[in-house]
Amino acid sequence: MNILLQSSAGLSIVLLLGTLGMMLLTVGLIVFIVLHQRRVKIFNERIQAMEQEQQRLLLNASIKLQEEERQRLAADLHDDAGPLLATARLYLNENLVNQDKASQLQSIFQARQIIDDTIQLVRNISHSLMPPTLKNFGLESAINDLFQKINGSGAINASSRFHDYNHRMKVEKELIVFRVVQELVNNILKHSNSGFIHLTQNTHEGKFFLRIHHDGRGLEQADFEALNKHPEGLGLKNISSRLRVVDGQILFERDASMTYYKVTIQLPHTESLI
Repeated sequence: MNILLQSSAGLSIVLLLGTLGMMLLTVGLIVFIVLHQRRVKIFNERIQAMEQEQQRLLLNASIKLQEEERQRLAADLHDDAGPLLATARLYLNENLVNQDKASQLQSIFQARQIIDDTIQLVRNISHSLMPPTLKNFGLESAINDLFQKINGSGAINASSRFHDYNHRMKVEKELIVFRVVQELVNNILKHSNSGFIHLTQNTHEGKFFLRIHHDGRGLEQADFEALNKHPEGLGLKNISSRLRVVDGQILFERDASMTYYKVTIQLPHTESLI
């Protein structure tokens, strides 16, 4: 009888300890889940804050770019077109009718020359906003024209080749891509001390790719991301903000041979056209 009582008591203790163990394990698991969820929440909040900060930087860069372009246009019109028109007005003042015919013809001729210069100036400003080659013939012609002009300067060996750009994107999208290429090329010309720069294009699985190769000093992706967060990296922020508009991506890398740098622009190419 005592043995049965002892066995029963031992079993009760085992069950009690087992129950307590299960309860402790359950409580520990619940605490772990709660703490893990809190950590995940904090992590997600930090990621969201970083994304919002990045969006803010990109938006500020875009706004600053637009404001700089407006200021440049205003300066061009004020500093160049304004004086030209004022000078033309001097030749066509009210005293013109009191001059002899030869003087009148000379004044009219001078005023016409100045007005022609003003028209050309306004045309150049218009072309800077929307290159006529891009508008009329598309991205391929505009980029090829840009590289031909760079190569023609003799300062660097520049070339470009489009392999399968058979269907144009919308003009607005082409303009964004062209501006990104311009910014990248300008950075290479200014800072890389390259001997050559070469651009290629192809499409693959519904995606559009542009690749720029050069043999000078360049960036890798980590450098680009670091500079993109720097307050003074306006040009790179402009690239990021423009590509974001067209759901594009950019990758900076160094070739495995360590002989040149490569910049790859990738964006969806689902629309067919103008």
